[in-house]
Amino acid sequence: MRVSICHCQACQRRTGSVFGVAARYLREKVTIEGEASEYVRIGDEGNEIRFRFCPHCGSTVCWEMPAFNDGIAVAIGAFADPGYTPVPSRSIYDASRRHAWVEITVPVERRG
Repeated sequence: MRVSICHCQACQRRTGSVFGVAARYLREKVTIEGEASEYVRIGDEGNEIRFRFCPHCGSTVCWEMPAFNDGIAVAIGAFADPGYTPVPSRSIYDASRRHAWVEITVPVERRG
């Protein structure tokens, strides 16, 4: 559906980096296999988010938001593919929480 960069502080804490990047897919196109632990939190806009992560290494694999129940977000890093395409098309919390030294060099829709 799209690839997004998120600069919210929760994504910064979750990834241990300055942003998170996710590819959102239609739920019917995704199969999740194997063990997963779950963490639920409320997002900055008040929506519940259910994160699934590897119980062995702690890496975030995917997350779902009941408010957008037709989609599932998959962490780009979970693919471990530096050639992954498509590139991000949206940068969320870009003006309010993006670190000043972070430059997004691809054309993106900038929100927040």
